[in-house]
Amino acid sequence: MTISTSIINHHLIFILLLLAPPCPAANTLGSWSILLPSIGISAMHMQLLPNDRVVMFDRTDFGTSQISLPKGKCRHNSTDCSAHSVEYDVVANSIRPLTLVTDVWCSSGALVSDGRLTQTGGWGEGFHVVRNYKSCDECDWQEIPNGLIQPRWYATNHILPDGRQIIIGGRQTFDYEFYPKMSTAENAHSLPFLVETNDPNVENNLYPFVFLNPDGHLFIFANNRAILFDYSKNQVVRTYPIMPGGQPRNYPSTGSAVLLPLRITKGMIDTVEVLVCGGAPKGAFINALNGKFDKALDTCGRIKISDQDPKWFMETMPLARVVGDMLLLPNGHVLHINGASAGSAGWELGRNPVFNPVVYHPKNPAGSRFEVQNPSTKPRVYHSSAVLLRDGRVIVGGSNPHDKYVFTNVLYPTELSLEAFSPSYLDSSLITLRPNIISPKNKAKMRYGKGLAIKFTVLAPVDLNLVYVTMLAPSFNTHSFSMNQRLLVLDSGNSTKWVGQSYYTVDVTAPPSGNIAPAGYYLLFVVHKEIPSPGIWVRIQ
Repeated sequence: MTISTSIINHHLIFILLLLAPPCPAANTLGSWSILLPSIGISAMHMQLLPNDRVVMFDRTDFGTSQISLPKGKCRHNSTDCSAHSVEYDVVANSIRPLTLVTDVWCSSGALVSDGRLTQTGGWGEGFHVVRNYKSCDECDWQEIPNGLIQPRWYATNHILPDGRQIIIGGRQTFDYEFYPKMSTAENAHSLPFLVETNDPNVENNLYPFVFLNPDGHLFIFANNRAILFDYSKNQVVRTYPIMPGGQPRNYPSTGSAVLLPLRITKGMIDTVEVLVCGGAPKGAFINALNGKFDKALDTCGRIKISDQDPKWFMETMPLARVVGDMLLLPNGHVLHINGASAGSAGWELGRNPVFNPVVYHPKNPAGSRFEVQNPSTKPRVYHSSAVLLRDGRVIVGGSNPHDKYVFTNVLYPTELSLEAFSPSYLDSSLITLRPNIISPKNKAKMRYGKGLAIKFTVLAPVDLNLVYVTMLAPSFNTHSFSMNQRLLVLDSGNSTKWVGQSYYTVDVTAPPSGNIAPAGYYLLFVVHKEIPSPGIWVRIQ
């Protein structure tokens, strides 16, 4: 077999394994496909795991789901023998039911450094519960009844440089705590900022947007304000200006936010930017309760939190959106998906689904950053979710604006299906431009500040100046926010080289510290002309 034939066969195998269902027909605005018509539950929460499986769950008191608990189990003190959590196998396109004991409704979580999902809080008997899930063919949830000091419902989690999670806020919980605990005497810590941003009628500071800044502090956005917070000293380091217009962006107004890609150069990051988009205007929640559905916000605020004198730069989106999800794509673009164009979060309070995703191009000039994509046919309103997969697709599930499973005689029935959005970089016409990583192999190890040599193939000639390497932390997605989401553009200098036939190499330097990349699993991509390879899992320590 010749080298060129081997390369072609390699690409054919990767297409069959990683891009099933088949690659979309040629277009430049993405495409949709149904993966499974029903997963048995409505996917309210999602987390991608390092074995290419996705944990999904809703709430245990939605009523009887359409998938049974494993091995004939029933929930304790209940006649409900149905599951409210499943594990989706991406490669096999199949699901397996999992067992939850306590209620995980409107909870939070993060992928910890050993690849477990550690998930916290929920409703009622789940307020103080910590749950761990380590994936295997027979694995199931393990629950720790009193793992939390405070009740955590609508809280936000983030992985810290030392590997612990910080858990911030929750309904009428104006403090933060850590997990795991350093000692049994450890207490929660007051966070007055959550009191200051709490609207007494509708709150609007739940599921605060939290990002780890490269200096080790936390950027926290709640309602219409933001701070830089030193959690180790319980001290506000910096207060940012109110976003122009003063409109609320957190639950139940429910916009979304991302930390824009962090570019590492010689171990440093010069610019740190946050983008906050969409939501519902002041009063929208109360108005919706009374049958008046206000138009969602159509603005985004972008701020360089690293500037000496940071200011919000406002942009207008082509589509207004509330309860939408913002996801970082492997090439550094931002996907805004799901949601409604009127109303707010809450039972039956959203109207007019937004079927078209929008891609935001951060590096484009202002005025040319938004690109409307092809629409889905499924309304994905309140309690929808979305995560990026290793092959570059985005899976979308959920949508249940009711307090039970309701399938008939309502505007937006409970949605049990799972579908995939394939961004334009997966267009079949671009296959010859798409890189494919040959080495290192999947589950490679990285060490802070150390070099990593990457070998990849591209069938068409490569512009060496248009190759870069990204590292993406898999996020915990619920209620329009992807916790722990961050994308790093690794330092590669001018190291991309052609080494013969369709083979190339690029040498990158791993992130310098846990402040920039907390230890754990990441997806690593080679990007050529903004077209990413399928990712490989790497673990940085």
